[in-house]
Amino acid sequence: MGEKNLTVMTEFILIGVTRCPELQLPLFGVFLIIYIITVVGNLGMIILTKVDSHLHTPMYFFIRHLAFIDLGNSTLISPKMLVNFVVDQNTISYYACAAQLAFFILFIISELFILSAMACDLYVAISNPLLYNVIMSPRCCHVLVGIPYLYSTFQSLMFTIKIFTLTFCGSNVISHFYCDDVPLVPMLCSNAREIQSLIIMFSAFNLISSLLVVLLTYMLILIAIFRVHSAGQEKAFSTCGSHLTVVVVFYGTLLFTYVQPKSGHSYDTDIIASVFYTLVTPMLNPLIYSLRNKEVKSALHRVFKNSCNLCV
Repeated sequence: MGEKNLTVMTEFILIGVTRCPELQLPLFGVFLIIYIITVVGNLGMIILTKVDSHLHTPMYFFIRHLAFIDLGNSTLISPKMLVNFVVDQNTISYYACAAQLAFFILFIISELFILSAMACDLYVAISNPLLYNVIMSPRCCHVLVGIPYLYSTFQSLMFTIKIFTLTFCGSNVISHFYCDDVPLVPMLCSNAREIQSLIIMFSAFNLISSLLVVLLTYMLILIAIFRVHSAGQEKAFSTCGSHLTVVVVFYGTLLFTYVQPKSGHSYDTDIIASVFYTLVTPMLNPLIYSLRNKEVKSALHRVFKNSCNLCV
């Protein structure tokens, strides 16, 4: 079956972000800027939380992994998309498409559950500040990050193997700007309905379960905040602000994509939503955590100061 699949389809054609030739060059410039900011922001956050000892806390451990996922997801999609803006035909090889699908599923599911883990971390920090470092031990943090990675790897391999061990037939045109399971499944010659049902079931579980954890945790956080004195409430709300902003932006675009009725779906709206949660959100996350966070600003100041002293 694998050999038949390989001989039938050796490459795919991606429709891309837009079908208008006059928009190709302006969009290339826009997405190039977005990608540069994403790389600088997330790579900077990874390095900063690693080198500055003041940021060696559970909270910044999770932020570092979120930055790694955002950097990986953006790098997985952006370079290929940028090349496709300046070539005549947007093609991607069979194996490159399989790899892109596998890593996309891994990154997107990992982000959902790491955001849930970050909400739990915030609850512990606000409700039990004296026992925070004991409860959120390095072992606990590694478990809360490791489980999402293992779970997302399982789903990534399952769907990629199921799709790419079947035969594609008919058109090799993917109605998207990257290889996603939703546009790929209708191109299969058999078992498309079975795989589609699995995708819907797992997607619903991933989205609903992770969102429920976030919502329940924030309810507990609100209860904990109202129990402390007014001076502590402002600091607690400030601590939650960055994470809540990231959650609203990320889950908002995912819910817009997957919850709206089929009659409301169009190619343009789906593309805009996909661009937002695969390219724009990874750019915004490090900006949100740096601009709204005094500790990150102080760490940046210390790193630059130490660098200047070394140069002198």
